Amino acid sequence: MAPCFCGRLTGVNDLLIPPGPGAPHGLTVPAGELVEQFSHASGPGGQGVNTTDSRVQLSLDVGTTSALTEAQRALALQRLATRLSGTVLSVAAAEHRSQRRNRAAARERLAALLRDSLAPVTIRRPTRPTRGSQRRRLAAKRERSEIKQNRKPPPRD
Repeated sequence: MAPCFCGRLTGVNDLLIPPGPGAPHGLTVPAGELVEQFSHASGPGGQGVNTTDSRVQLSLDVGTTSALTEAQRALALQRLATRLSGTVLSVAAAEHRSQRRNRAAARERLAALLRDSLAPVTIRRPTRPTRGSQRRRLAAKRERSEIKQNRKPPPRD
């Protein structure tokens, strides 16, 4: 479907991302860098869905945004590579009947994606199994083996 309105947001609607791993001071994405497109949504809404442009597509150019440092930008571009079109990250929301709620849902999704892309990855350090866990595993194997042995008919001697 062709979007009915495409516009840049102005001033008051900056996207605020609270502090967290990867962004200790939080992030503020200027409203001028966000692009919203509105179109007809499918799904719930009855007759109103035919007359309102309630589906929202929110886009941000990760490659040029002033909200990220160069290190954050490189990390975000690497981790979001499968979701990007060029360097533009887009999310859509159409699950609500009202455009206002869909706008809020799209902004939350975009914030969550950016926050998750900047969070450090924790790598699991492999450890050896404990002696007790090894004993329990072997005991369970012996018990299971006995159960299966008891299913067999007795030998013919």
